[in-house]
Order: sequence, then structure tokens, then C-alpha cells
Amino acid sequence: MIFEDEPVPGYPLPILPGHTSPGRLERILRAGQFAVTAELAPPDSADPEEVFQRAKIFDGYVDAINATDGSGANCHMSSVAVCALLTRLGYALVMQISCRDKNRIAIQGDILGAAAMGVCNILCLSGDGVQAGDHPQALPVFDLDCMSLLSTARTLRDEHRFLSGRKLTYSPRVFLGAASNPFGKPLEWRADRLAKKIAAGAQFVQTQYCYDVPMLKTFMQRVEDLGLLDKIFILIGVGPLRSAKTAEWMRTHVPGLHIPDTIVKRLAGAQDQAREGRNLCVELIQQIHEVKGVAGVHLMAYRQEESVPDIIDRSGVLQGRIPWHPGRDPQRSPQRVAAS
Repeated sequence: MIFEDEPVPGYPLPILPGHTSPGRLERILRAGQFAVTAELAPPDSADPEEVFQRAKIFDGYVDAINATDGSGANCHMSSVAVCALLTRLGYALVMQISCRDKNRIAIQGDILGAAAMGVCNILCLSGDGVQAGDHPQALPVFDLDCMSLLSTARTLRDEHRFLSGRKLTYSPRVFLGAASNPFGKPLEWRADRLAKKIAAGAQFVQTQYCYDVPMLKTFMQRVEDLGLLDKIFILIGVGPLRSAKTAEWMRTHVPGLHIPDTIVKRLAGAQDQAREGRNLCVELIQQIHEVKGVAGVHLMAYRQEESVPDIIDRSGVLQGRIPWHPGRDPQRSPQRVAAS
């Protein structure tokens, strides 16, 4: 059902009943498949080949690629440009939009432009403050926040109009997402904040890194208690830690990130800490896969993108399924075949 009508690049899939986009990510999730998305670190470059090479690493292992928008308030190639380059090849993109740098005029224009290019998934973010990045002298905008951005995108899509009231001739057919942090304090408010994002228009969320599965289960139980499990697709953030030193730095400098002491000790005691970090990531994905209500994982392997295929392969969560990619042979069955 999912694989018989894969598009030629540039030709969208039809929108199925109950869907808001023609995108493959929404199809995978609504079909009950366990989805895998990954984050592409945009280059500090104007060379498109760098984008193509980074995306190719994920071929056959992810259902969609996130194009980040100045994450950490650091300047890189724009998310719009990354999407423009990769959608023409047929990749499924999640375009991140940060409210930090653009007002509602620019943001609405970007959503229309992205949809016109074939972007089917929008991740709505408030964005890190400029003081966190490499241009602290920049002037922040924050005309919108994540909630009002979700509402704005939904207005464009469902009401066929700009915020000004002016009508659209063709609305963006997009699947709307937001970020969530099950591990930020106060913990008891996390599910309630998710409920507000759902009310604003979120259809899927990608979370902060998860290194504590029991804590995740507590969050998911609260989500279920609020009656939200059938209203949102939750993709849990995961990523390999390169070393105990990296883990220490991240939990000190990344707001809302929780890494238990047991994880740090395990890495510190390993002979090859980077490999142990990958092993840990595989184990976490396998455990997360069994948590009720989890729809997939979002892999953030910063400067370790080349590890993604091995991690996903060893986790087994795709269960032999090969996500579409530009080089996949359409004549072959979309199942991973053991090497002969």
C-alpha cells in the first residue's frame, strides 16, 4: 500500500483520505509503521554537492530528513535552500522553521515556497536565543512563537488564507510538527504543553534526546492519561554519544537535556567510548520501540552522520523495510535483502 506508487522526483503522491499532505512520512505514520527520521547538519558552504553527499548517507535508512534552521543560533546554509536541493531529487524533507530570525511575512512566504518545492513536513520551532550562537550581536525577531507558528501554518493550509485575511489561490498541503521535551522541568507539565501544541495544530512531534527510558515511559503514560495518544505521532529523539566527556558537556550546556550518571559511567569505562556510544544508541532505540504510543525515532547524530546506517541496521526497527530513496531500484521488493 505504501510502496506501490512511489513518485518520480518532482511528481507528488496523491493525498490519501484523512491525510493533509501527499508526503511519505505521513503515510508511514498513519499506516502504523515505525518511522525513522534523521537530522542533516547543513554545511558552512555554498556548494550543493556537500548537501547531496550528506543526504546520501541516509539512503535506505530514514523516512524523512530534517533540514535544520540555524540550530543553536548558529549560521549555516538555510533550511529552505537544503530543501530546494533535496526535494528535486525526491527526498522527503522536514523543513524546520525558527521564529527567531523571521517575521510572519517571511515565514508565511517560506511555507508557501516550501510546499511549492515539494516539502510536505514543517517543524515549527521558537528557536534558540541569539546569545547561544555565533552571532550574539544579531537582533532577534520572535514575531511568532512555536504555538502561533503552528496556528499560522494551519490557517494557510486549512483556511486557505494569510493571517492578513487575504485568500490563497492554492493552499500548502503540509503535515505539521513541533518539538517536545519530555525531560525538561517541571516534568509534570511536559504532557500538558504537548496538549497545547496539539491544540495549536501539531500532528507529529520530535523530542529532545532520550537517554532515560523509564522517564520516557512516565511521560508517555501522562500523554495517554490526557487522551492524546491518538491525536499525535511521537518520534523520540536519539543520538550516539561520542564519549563520557561529550555527555558531560551536553548535559551541562544543552537546556533540558537529561543524561543519567549511569550512562556517563558506562561510557567512561569503555575501551572504545565512541563505539560504546553507538551500542548504547542501538539499545535505546530497541527499548523505545517497545514503549506504548511511540511512533518512531528521530536520530540526531551530530558530526557522526556516517554512523546512522549501522545504528538503524543493528536496531532492527525497520524490520527489513527499505525507505524510499533516489537510488532505490523500483523493480525490487522494498525489503532489505541480506548480502549474498
